[in-house]
Amino acid sequence: MMPDGTALNAARRTADLTALAERPVVDVVVIGGGITGAGIALDAATRGLRTVLVEKHDLAFGTSRWSSKLVHGGLRYLATGNVGIARRSAIERGILMTRNAPHLVRAMPQLVPLLGSMPRRDRALVRTGFLAGDALRRLAGTPAAVLPRSRRISYDEAIGLAPTVRRDGLDGGLLAYDGQLIDDARLVAAVARTAAQHGARILTYVAASHATGESVRLTDQVSGQSFDVAARAVINAAGVWAADLDPALRLRPSRGTHLVFDAAAFGNPTAALTVPIPGELNRFVFAMPEQLGRVYLGLTDEEAPGPIPDVPQPTSTEIAFLLDTVNTALETALSVADVRGSYAGLRPLIDTGEGRTADVSRNHAVVESDSGVLSVIGGKLTEYRHMAEDVLDRAVRLRGLSAAPCRTRDLPLVGAPGNPGVSESPARALPESLVARFGAEAANVVATATCARPEEPVTEGIDVIRAEFEYAVSHEGALTVEDIVDRRTRIGLVPADRERGIEAAREFVATTR
Repeated sequence: MMPDGTALNAARRTADLTALAERPVVDVVVIGGGITGAGIALDAATRGLRTVLVEKHDLAFGTSRWSSKLVHGGLRYLATGNVGIARRSAIERGILMTRNAPHLVRAMPQLVPLLGSMPRRDRALVRTGFLAGDALRRLAGTPAAVLPRSRRISYDEAIGLAPTVRRDGLDGGLLAYDGQLIDDARLVAAVARTAAQHGARILTYVAASHATGESVRLTDQVSGQSFDVAARAVINAAGVWAADLDPALRLRPSRGTHLVFDAAAFGNPTAALTVPIPGELNRFVFAMPEQLGRVYLGLTDEEAPGPIPDVPQPTSTEIAFLLDTVNTALETALSVADVRGSYAGLRPLIDTGEGRTADVSRNHAVVESDSGVLSVIGGKLTEYRHMAEDVLDRAVRLRGLSAAPCRTRDLPLVGAPGNPGVSESPARALPESLVARFGAEAANVVATATCARPEEPVTEGIDVIRAEFEYAVSHEGALTVEDIVDRRTRIGLVPADRERGIEAAREFVATTR
């Protein structure tokens, strides 16, 4: 049975808030509950520091739930000459796939179809790039058994992997592999729960203001209560909202849009159809098979100036671009009528003042404000652990914190084999979809359920069971209906499914009040 230390829920939140208000002195306050903030909280807690993470909404409310669900190996950055970030990305991908979260990150085959419209020069460039990716994998020490080598495949193999690919002029394909997350928001929850397992206080729906290097005011969004917390270090990991805490920061948000389809629209593919963007050397559109019987089609990279919305929206231009690009590789064109849902996220890029956002470096930076707040800006999901280690090393050095060295490189997250919270092997087989989302704690999801009909789907045709909704509330910190359907599960990506599943979510939220 999993120790209670991993469970995030309303009762624990109340107890942690009360204890913090009574003794408001800690070593580290982390502001922001996305992947970067959760990673920093985990790193700090495992170094023995008294750690609090605060998020004004829910875990993974912002950019961290709107990604392509890919753990990139850095090949694109190698193509642009950024060897450092390419190497780090490959190393961090390997750490996630072999040690931190092998239950959440798996090898995803990526098929580039060799169509008659693809010039020989472009074919050679893609093949060279894939070979360079293989070299990066070897350099990072990731076994081929975890991430297979790239290879040329036949016409029949290409059709088998991506049944709707254009047949006319098809000369087989090039196949490579990258890391794919079952879900980015689930990774955030796993990192946050592992931080809690090591003593961090994870407080959602708590807003931070008046931040300095030594204190921050916290406001409980539920009760309205405010109080000040003294800290040895205050770290701003608010992503695209980081400048709200430090207006001196210069960010250049870039919007990335995805479309959601029924997998049947792509013939239920088993590889990501990877389509070169015309006129670009190292950019592609991906049609990626995903959980819940979906395919996500992305990705755009568009300038997004102006106020930062809580929930960014795709534009009609981006939707048309994605459809037009993927249709160049399809036997039968898809249209807007085939789109079941869509989403957009904002990349928190560092403003260099030059070029397209697609060409802006994905490097991160740690910046100390005049008030003493340490902000981490830029970066990418794949490197969240490295970014956390970097900012914590800086905080320890600048603030003279007494802390152990970083431990996260070899630390299994909740749900990974080797985590102390792993349940014993189940006495019977569990649904494949449940294991894919929860890994080694899948048995615990069912074993701890107290609801009626725990293994029944929350609604017809969706492979999420009622026990998962209950677990979201009892163990994963979900406080609202939206937390359950939009982040702990991804039912909400398809509006029609969201409408069908929301009543069950209301049932479980009601039991916590």
